[in-house]
Parts: sequence; structure tokens; C-alpha cells
Amino acid sequence: MSISMYQASVPVFIRLLKNLGAILEKGRTHAEARKIAADVLPASRLIADMLPLRRQVQIASDQAKGAAARLAGVDVPKYEDNEQSFEDLQARIAKTVAFLETFKAAQIDGSEERDIVLSLHDHDLRFKGQEYLLGFVLPNFYFHLVTAYNILRGNGVEIGKHDYLGG
Repeated sequence: MSISMYQASVPVFIRLLKNLGAILEKGRTHAEARKIAADVLPASRLIADMLPLRRQVQIASDQAKGAAARLAGVDVPKYEDNEQSFEDLQARIAKTVAFLETFKAAQIDGSEERDIVLSLHDHDLRFKGQEYLLGFVLPNFYFHLVTAYNILRGNGVEIGKHDYLGG
């Protein structure tokens, strides 16, 4: 049985980005209840040399929208990466989910052998579609999601595994 590239990507991204949105809402509520300045948690880091919460959300969004677009052979939308608040991050998640919802299975299924080239800094990474999705995008997507979760959890937000996994 072959894998459905669509089922392994778009619905997974949508579900987990929505879960991330719910987690961020709990973070916003937590900050308000404890009178934490609105910009503190989005700028928080798990460890000093790691990216802050806002960048974790931006990168998770980038992984999802980039994967769907590249696998479908369409242009990847560019986002400004200027989000500072929980509201900004929620808007980015909503924009990403709306973009993902435009894809149909027929656009992505069959992309297992599609050539994917990512230009990163001073070099290119080359993949076939399935390798790109399973070996690069999904691990990166999950990493940034769980790091965002851990930043909020580490700052006392009452979230648990069920929030990460969703209903």
C-alpha cells in the first residue's frame, strides 16, 4: 500500500496548527491572568540560544505552507515574519490553515518523486517529494511545534499532552 502524500501532510498540518492555536490561546489567557506583559511570552525562549516562541510558530507555519506548495508544484506564499503578539501569531496560523485548506488531494498525491530544491543560506538541499515530507518537513514541523509547547509549559501555562495532540 502506498502512502497518500496529501493525507500525510495537509490534514496533519491543519490539525496540529489548530492545536497550536489553542495552546497559544491558553498562553494568552495565562499571561493576562497573571498580568504578564503581552510581549513577554511570545519573546520567551526554552534555552538562551534557542529561538523564541514567536519564531517557533513562524517556522512551523513555514514548514506546513512550504511543504504543501512545493509538493503541489505551486509558489510558496511569503509571510513577513513580523508577528510580535499572541494575536499576531493566531492570525498567522489562521492564514496558514486557510492556505492549506485550498489544496485538494489530487494536487499533492503522486508527488513522491517530485524534485524538491530548498535554497538554504549558501547551499541547496535536494530531495524527492516523499523524502522531503517524511525526512525533512515533518520532523522540523513537529520539532518547532513541541518547542513552542515546551516554552509555554516551561512558563507555567497549564497545558498537557492532550493539548498538543488535540481531540
